[in-house]
Amino acid sequence: MLKTFLPLFMMTFCICLFIVIMQFLWKYIDELVGKGLGVDVIAELFFYAAVSMVPLALPLSILLASLMTFGNLGEHFELTAMKSSGISLLKVMKPLTVFIAMVSVGAFFFQNDVLPQSQVKMWTLLFSMRQKSPTLDIPEGAIYSQIPGYNLYVKQKNPETNMLYGILIYDVSTTSTYPRIVVADSGRLSMDPSKTHLVLSLDHGNWYEDLSPDATMSSELGSDMYRREAFKKKEIIIPYDDNFNRMDDETMRQQYIGKNITELRQTIDSVTVRVDSVGDEVSRELRLMPSLGVPSCRVDRDNDAFTPILVEPVQMTREINFDSLMAAQSSYIQQSVATQAISKLKMSKQNYEFKNYMTEDDRFIIRRHEIELQKKFTLSLACLIFFFIGAPLGAIIRKGGLGTPIVISVILFIIYYIIDNMGYKLAREGRWQVWQGIWLSSAVLLPLGIFLTHKAVNDSAVFNPDAYRNFFRRLLGLHQTRHLALKEVIIEEMETGVALSRVSALKQQCEQFLDRYKGRQGYLAYFQEGYDKPQLDALSDEVESVVDYLSNARDQLLLNKAMDFPILRKMLSYHITNYKHLGTALAVLFPIGVPLYLVGTWHQSNLKKEVATAAKVCDEITQILNSHHEVEDMSDDNQPITEN
Repeated sequence: MLKTFLPLFMMTFCICLFIVIMQFLWKYIDELVGKGLGVDVIAELFFYAAVSMVPLALPLSILLASLMTFGNLGEHFELTAMKSSGISLLKVMKPLTVFIAMVSVGAFFFQNDVLPQSQVKMWTLLFSMRQKSPTLDIPEGAIYSQIPGYNLYVKQKNPETNMLYGILIYDVSTTSTYPRIVVADSGRLSMDPSKTHLVLSLDHGNWYEDLSPDATMSSELGSDMYRREAFKKKEIIIPYDDNFNRMDDETMRQQYIGKNITELRQTIDSVTVRVDSVGDEVSRELRLMPSLGVPSCRVDRDNDAFTPILVEPVQMTREINFDSLMAAQSSYIQQSVATQAISKLKMSKQNYEFKNYMTEDDRFIIRRHEIELQKKFTLSLACLIFFFIGAPLGAIIRKGGLGTPIVISVILFIIYYIIDNMGYKLAREGRWQVWQGIWLSSAVLLPLGIFLTHKAVNDSAVFNPDAYRNFFRRLLGLHQTRHLALKEVIIEEMETGVALSRVSALKQQCEQFLDRYKGRQGYLAYFQEGYDKPQLDALSDEVESVVDYLSNARDQLLLNKAMDFPILRKMLSYHITNYKHLGTALAVLFPIGVPLYLVGTWHQSNLKKEVATAAKVCDEITQILNSHHEVEDMSDDNQPITEN
């Protein structure tokens, strides 16, 4: 099993990792292209990205590899051979279960030790690339704005000599309302040796500049001053750092992505203490706040320290009607009291909202660290869950290769990813508890793995469409058809006389049932009595027994007519309960009882039609058997009499 599984696992892991890396590349392609980055820097970024994408590719590769392994075994009947030899599916899965358990343990240590370092390196490198200036690639006939503080327009370029023609420069680096404008016939753009400045060498042009913002010139020479300079050659030096400067890793190490379990718990505890201290301060202020102008505490001076001490609440000898006190005051005092109360309430509200904003950031930090802490464990469980989904599913569908397993794996992984992303966002926004959101995907897929493993071990027909079709037929009370074929070898021959007697007895039972239940049952009678369950079970068993006996016939016409016998289902809606008091309680529950009664009586009506059909088929089969009996009698009369 390991020799079969390991090559497939390595192949699928490489494929899945390549796919997620391509997804990462398409997501950040705009930040990498046009920066003049070296191959070594791009390769380093891809390496750290590949390591960071392992938690996303590992569960999918385990699911796909287990599906292909057991699908190939089932397709080539190797699982059937193992089971016929007494080897159960769980025993076949045992070596792979041990291997996946070891992978899960390794995934935990990978999440805790390796992943934080790789994520720190990846994000540090990515942010450094974002800050790098783009490589100069000035287009023809369009404004180029990638140089900070300058907009450059070039009418024509010569790629061989790197000469620019028809140059127009807008210098917007100053605070002036109007930019400085430089016009030149031709020029050349180059980089200084340190790669920190651009050198623009211009030929035959003019320099235009508005000088009105200068206060000195405005007062001495007037307010509408500007400068014009004509030049034959001129060099403009523009600050432009074209070097790749790598950021320090320490900033990213302080984030939640760069911490292991111990560091995450320390951060959570420290930030929680800070949030609790704010809450304690607010509660202390509320306790010490005066109530209706009555102080809630007194201040004692002990060793030059002022310590507030809560005082006993004022004991009221009688109740005070606040409305009467306010009514006794003048309208000016009433308005003043209301204005002061509203002002104090607004100030208190603003104060507590400000403190809430301060603590909300800390709560968000706590949630992000708790999410990262929980994710250290979810990957290990996801590997086990996907194995116990893929292995039994492959044994059930019995399809190997890359076709069907890839389709099923992608569908299951998309469902897992959507549920996991939804739970993550709910936990991040604080709508759910962190453990509820992060473990949501595992809680949804774990029952699926248990169900598929149980079905595969018991060889249940999970993907048999006939089983689901019959289930919904029974649920909706629809008619089911029979299928009988002429047997090549018959062990027990059908006797016409016996068949006539059994068909006659069956018709009699059908008529007795129809005579007993002629009309529609009343509302209360349906819940308290229903149809006689023992009689219905006996009638259904008798129909099946007669059909089984007629299936031994050698006449195709008789077999075709026997297939017309309906299948009498044993449905709960025919007889709701055996307890009369429980039926009465269901009948009393009016909103629930009425739909049950309507559906149940509809099923009963269909049942009576099926019983009537069975009685009619009995008459037709009796006619066929009688014709056969007459033919047999005539053949017996025409036989010659022999003497001993």
